[in-house]
Amino acid sequence: MCGIAGFWTVLPHHNRDWLNKRALTMANTLLHRGPDDKGTWIDEEVGVAFGHRRLSIIDTSDAGHQPMVSSDGRFVLTYNGEVYNFPVLRQELEKKDHRFRGHSDTEVMLASFQEWGVEGSLKKFNGMFAFALWDRRDRRLTLARDRLGEKPLYYGMQKGTLFFASELKAIRAHSHFEPRIDRDALASFLRFSYVPAPYSIYRGIRKLLPGHYIQIKSPNERTESEPYWSLESVVQSNQKSLFSMSEEEAADELERRLKETVKSRMVSDVPLGAFLSGGIDSSTIVALMQSEGGRPVNTFTIGFKEEEFNEAVHAKKVAEHLNTNHTELYVSPKEAMDVIPKLPEMYDEPFADSSQIPTHLISVLTREHVTVALTGDGGDELFAGYNRYILARKYWKLLKSLPFGLRKGLSGAMGLLGDKRFENIYRKFEFALPVKSRISLPAEKYNKAEKIMSMAGIDEVYKRLVSINYIPKRYLVSGVESLSQLDDSTLWNHGKDYIGNMQKLDLLTYLPDDLLVKVDRAAMAVSLETRVPFLDHELVEFVMGLPLDLKLKNGQGKHLLRKVLYKHVPRKVMERPKMGFTVPLDEWLRGSLKEWAEKLIDPKKLREEGYFKSDPVMKLWNEHLDGRANWGHQLWSIFMFQSWSRKESKLYS
Repeated sequence: MCGIAGFWTVLPHHNRDWLNKRALTMANTLLHRGPDDKGTWIDEEVGVAFGHRRLSIIDTSDAGHQPMVSSDGRFVLTYNGEVYNFPVLRQELEKKDHRFRGHSDTEVMLASFQEWGVEGSLKKFNGMFAFALWDRRDRRLTLARDRLGEKPLYYGMQKGTLFFASELKAIRAHSHFEPRIDRDALASFLRFSYVPAPYSIYRGIRKLLPGHYIQIKSPNERTESEPYWSLESVVQSNQKSLFSMSEEEAADELERRLKETVKSRMVSDVPLGAFLSGGIDSSTIVALMQSEGGRPVNTFTIGFKEEEFNEAVHAKKVAEHLNTNHTELYVSPKEAMDVIPKLPEMYDEPFADSSQIPTHLISVLTREHVTVALTGDGGDELFAGYNRYILARKYWKLLKSLPFGLRKGLSGAMGLLGDKRFENIYRKFEFALPVKSRISLPAEKYNKAEKIMSMAGIDEVYKRLVSINYIPKRYLVSGVESLSQLDDSTLWNHGKDYIGNMQKLDLLTYLPDDLLVKVDRAAMAVSLETRVPFLDHELVEFVMGLPLDLKLKNGQGKHLLRKVLYKHVPRKVMERPKMGFTVPLDEWLRGSLKEWAEKLIDPKKLREEGYFKSDPVMKLWNEHLDGRANWGHQLWSIFMFQSWSRKESKLYS
């Protein structure tokens, strides 16, 4: 795991020292991603400069130093990630007379480019990666990102200079960069709590899409990225093939593949462990890790004293059964809230998934003991684990059978039920009703249902369910939401495979833009490498070809994955309601965080800054404080942008 940065400029760049100094300045902003080594490489003639910060995992010797030049001198590579199948590729290359100085995957990648070219090599690589490759012969820059988006890569052009980097802070460090906030991206951020790819919060700077690469022959050239792997193509191919395995055969095959991918991600020259929440996904990864080695796996869990947010007790049961070397740490609300001031620097662009807080805390704990940790991310998306899949299908099957006029009427009724004042009145008279006639009135669920009632299709239902804020423009001075992959109707198979479509879209959007960003930034802030076995692309291709009834059975997701896990951990240890890895945000905002929050949304400051309309923001805040609704997540997006933008403005003031 490393940090990469660089640029290519056609402007007068003075001399080699000027190029080198700026490349090093960019790279050094990524010290947290690579504390073990640093390097630069310069092509003074054309104005290309590469920077690198290294976290040494494989081949910790100088033979793994980057940027690295190929043996024939043609290619130069600065690279972040791990190519797990590099030993196999190395053997294949050695048969073709390639020779190697060390045993790093970087050296194997360069030999691959020599032998098979860029696209041919990308199709052979199995791993997580983001890289920049300079072809000295053809004077061509290639930027590429792994298939599922585990590793980040930003790029963009301004003032005759093309920038690229693992994080925005490295691009901000270049003197040619102009920080212009993209108000359309801000509108999208407010909807989803993250800025969806390919956009970034800055105009002119983009995120390279997962599974894509871009080849550039001039910094002034407008070039579109191309896919070298497509999840949509995988899904379409699977739909044409017949699945012939029995359930038991499928479970055995899944376990075999999982063991292979877990084993490949345990290769490390430094200490290794795993996050363990006690849920199905992380427990499966840890169980298979434990089955691979003779010594106990190092596992780590963060606990909270608030019972409804505490997963540590469940993780401990799994750890005891598997006999792992388990470390747990219970953190106080103050310790958790102390993370908040660090978030703008850590995430580097507005990001508002509040589970970023415990994710950073578990990363801090884990890094005290190991340098690499495996995670269970991706299990919900692959094995239909989210409740929203079932809810969306249920909602749409009901809604599409009702006349639109009736739906509009029901929408109004749901709006009434979602009013906290109605709930308070109901509670006063509830005692007079028979117990069986009493109803639960969670206001937020009715508010969400109110919006869904007027939807025209399952794609709109899904977008509503994954939206944090339904009407961003209500709160913004200006900005129109950018079209994202969620608005691409061609990605929807309009047959009856509703859940398959939602899984696919989560793998394309929510997973890389939210979950993987959350973990990457939280872990790399403390120089911890995380690896995600579920996102092995060959495993993804297999799982996406499984029939839905092997994933979702009797209203419960992850059916086949559970069958694998129960071979290692008894069902009784695992049986519990699904929990999210989160914090009591609603209560904190009414209590300990109230003063902090009110400074961020001071009406006078909001009007001066010119991003948010003060009246609707204050209405949202007051309704939350009064207990009329829980708007914690909607408000968190506003607070995270405000916190980030005020820090950002100080950088350029």
